[in-house]
Amino acid sequence: MDSVEDYVARTEETCGEEKAFIIIFKYDKKEQAITKILKKAKIEKSISNIIFELNFKGVSFRLYSTGKAIFRNLKNKNELNSVLNELLS
Repeated sequence: MDSVEDYVARTEETCGEEKAFIIIFKYDKKEQAITKILKKAKIEKSISNIIFELNFKGVSFRLYSTGKAIFRNLKNKNELNSVLNELLS
């Protein structure tokens, strides 16, 4: 079974009032990661299958077909890792 580290190349944290986490998926695993996420998360809005507004267990995030995801309103990295583990398992 793959772990989060197998899919994620880089994690960045934004600063400011509304904290967000930017996830960059590994190039060779991005299609597999996107497929897994789209199967599990609820699609709120899709723009030409390039940008997806998604919701998973109350966590809203945006997924790009380029292999980037932006998670909003998460308290910390532990919460992010928990969500990613569920989405990518």
